[in-house]
Amino acid sequence: MTPASTRLSIDGGQTGTRLRLSNAAGILTETEGPGVLTDRPVVDQLTELAMKLATATGSRIDELAVGTSGLTPAAANPEALLAATRGIGVRRVALAHDSITGYLAANGTEPGVMLAVGTGVVVLALSESSVAKVDGWGSLLGDAGSGYWIGRAGLDAALRAFDGRAPHTTLEAIAVKRFGPLDEVYMVVQANPHRVSLIASFCRDVVDAAAAGDETARGIVTAAAGELAHSAASALRSVGWQPGQPVRVGAVGALATHAVPVREALVAALAARAPGATLEQPLGRPLDGVQALLDVASSHPLRPFVYTAQIDSNTH
Repeated sequence: MTPASTRLSIDGGQTGTRLRLSNAAGILTETEGPGVLTDRPVVDQLTELAMKLATATGSRIDELAVGTSGLTPAAANPEALLAATRGIGVRRVALAHDSITGYLAANGTEPGVMLAVGTGVVVLALSESSVAKVDGWGSLLGDAGSGYWIGRAGLDAALRAFDGRAPHTTLEAIAVKRFGPLDEVYMVVQANPHRVSLIASFCRDVVDAAAAGDETARGIVTAAAGELAHSAASALRSVGWQPGQPVRVGAVGALATHAVPVREALVAALAARAPGATLEQPLGRPLDGVQALLDVASSHPLRPFVYTAQIDSNTH
């Protein structure tokens, strides 16, 4: 970042979006916006967020860095993002899947593995020369161990108990308090256009129930941790790691960093599935990883996954 430039960093998640405006002196402002809808063009939504912030703050934005869910290589179009935001001053953009920005936030540019655990989940492993991504396949096909995964498992457990197909659990009463009568929950959820985030919101209740000693909830949390550890070990093996080799596991997202039952279960699961892997606190917040996108060295293994575009300095 040049001394005079202003950079907008956008961390686009499914539940919510965080935005940061900064310059060489530090952070100017941070705010939040709606989540990224993965069934709509991602670049259009990012452009709208950038334009709204520029209008609200009256700021000229020189650089735009984005890490977002739902970004496939085919959908990554930094040239289109640059063209759409040129009117607010943007001359340089960097666009990446949130697994890349999550990794930068968790581990910086050093080798290791990153677990980004929120509504969805994605795992990224890095060696000195290669990168491997695991999961991040969305609520319908993947995101094993995520907030959505836990929330759905909690509702499933409540409904099974209601049916008499499973032992009773405190999750039944909690689900009624949150969603209404259990025999109507499925309609409440299916009718909500934000059903993924609605289901994921029950994750907090499941984790709290596990902390309070509910055996069903504890089983769900343990299973989620096992899925996360399995994904971490799979990603690490893909970049050449061997069991027993020391390796840093950086986690981002409140579910993996601050939810004590999840963190404790994850430590145990990693010891069993990825011996040598040590769970550590992230080096920074997800927005820190986004802000670092434009500074990734051209020779770094992550650089091919950062899509960039810029206006030539001689262009007026």
